[in-house]
Amino acid sequence: MRDWNSLRQLFPVTENYIYLNHAGVSPLSTHTRSAMETFLKETTENGYANSQMWAETIESCRQSAAKLINADPDEIAFVKNTTQGIILTANGINWKAGDNVITTNVEFPSNIYPWWNLERYGVETRLAQEVNKRISVEDIVAKIDSRTRIITISHVEFASGYRNDIATIGKICRDREILFFVDAIQTLGAFEVDVKKQHIDFLSADGHKWLLGPEGAAIYYCSKNKLNQLTNTNIGWASVVDELFFSEYNLTQKPTARRFEEGSYNTVGLFGLKAAIGLLLEIGILHIERRILDLTQYLIKNLSNQGYEILSPVENESERSGIVIFRSNKLSPSMLFELFQESDISCATRGGGIRLSPHFYNSKTEIDTVTDILSSVAN
Repeated sequence: MRDWNSLRQLFPVTENYIYLNHAGVSPLSTHTRSAMETFLKETTENGYANSQMWAETIESCRQSAAKLINADPDEIAFVKNTTQGIILTANGINWKAGDNVITTNVEFPSNIYPWWNLERYGVETRLAQEVNKRISVEDIVAKIDSRTRIITISHVEFASGYRNDIATIGKICRDREILFFVDAIQTLGAFEVDVKKQHIDFLSADGHKWLLGPEGAAIYYCSKNKLNQLTNTNIGWASVVDELFFSEYNLTQKPTARRFEEGSYNTVGLFGLKAAIGLLLEIGILHIERRILDLTQYLIKNLSNQGYEILSPVENESERSGIVIFRSNKLSPSMLFELFQESDISCATRGGGIRLSPHFYNSKTEIDTVTDILSSVAN
């Protein structure tokens, strides 16, 4: 049994807000802040003199990131955001005119535009349609043909909270020799992600949502079995095996995912990301997943009891996530958003309603406060 109240003390944001916007941008814990302050103090006082400590911290972060998704450290690269990982994948495949990629019509734009941009090569992007806030695996399969090269999908859809069955989709891709990319920014840090069990070839996720880390420090996973199927379109000085031999040019790339790290790191960001992931691993992702599902179920029950319409999946727990979207028959989403802002409740407007997204340190007392405020405007 985790002491959620004690863990709550690590998040000073709770003194100012009921923070229910982890699907947007999350606050930092004191652990993460301290780690970043350590780097800032170090570089302020010593410059580059102790850079070996920086390198050791970054490699430790790589090991923690690999553990989080059941990958090998050599399969992890650090990139600047989720989008960069998608772009590396989209631009790296050796496309032929007539090939196609399958995604959905409700992806965040970062998982649409890089694929649409391949049209100049004669690549078609096929969109499986959302029906009743769900993406059917059968509808995805129906889009597959002999020219399908990759399926790319969000683990959780940002505007509904629907959790896709990526294990089943991954197995279909494996069996049909189709590449599989997962945008994991709406689950990593909140729900179990296992690249081996879920047959994921490529994955990307920035640190600033459920990982509770800083912006600009993202994880990119490339399976070692698929590494040589991607042309590295972002080769820089740090991509090659002899990266420190600056005057002896050698284009031989590193034999690991580190080839995608083209230049200097966001070092302060990775200090923070290491601390953030460390906290999640210490608590245990399965414990966090259970906690979030319990909080969202409590939220759904309270909202439903007051007559609010839940737009996110509610019946099947395997389809639920940390996102709950609801709407009122009386007040517009913008009016509800303003009400929450006035009450120091952090949320977002998405998917035709208000999006609430609690993390493990939130409490049922906070949810009670939210529903009390909503009861005052009587749906």
